[in-house]
Amino acid sequence: MSAARLCALLVARGFLGTPYRHQGSRRGVGCDCLGLVRGVFRDVYGKEPEEPGAYSPDWAERGGGERLLTAAGRHLLPIDMDEALPGDVVLFRWRPDGPARHCGILDEGNRVIHAYGGMTVVSSPLTPQWARRIAGAFRFPER
Repeated sequence: MSAARLCALLVARGFLGTPYRHQGSRRGVGCDCLGLVRGVFRDVYGKEPEEPGAYSPDWAERGGGERLLTAAGRHLLPIDMDEALPGDVVLFRWRPDGPARHCGILDEGNRVIHAYGGMTVVSSPLTPQWARRIAGAFRFPER
């Protein structure tokens, strides 16, 4: 496993149990799905990838376009999903025709670490229902 992926995976696992907090990105304090990836990025590279600014829960539908996919492409390396491994980032669509609006980090055992409303950060099975919603996969670049 590459050093960046291993580091990202270990940091993401450190977020397990963190309460869901909209716009949060702090391990043990609170985060949302984007905050999880931002917090992992910050711990791996020592800085935020970019400041997302304030965003509403329906930000993906309001702005138009593929804002999450575009932002991921600015900071992470796009990969084919069949190449995705533990420690890689995956983005999900809630609807086939909708924008990507959820993200997580692949865990071992065909699982994904993610945060969503009403839950804590969890490692969930990457079921067929989740897998068919994947909009893109990305790898953390080596440091």
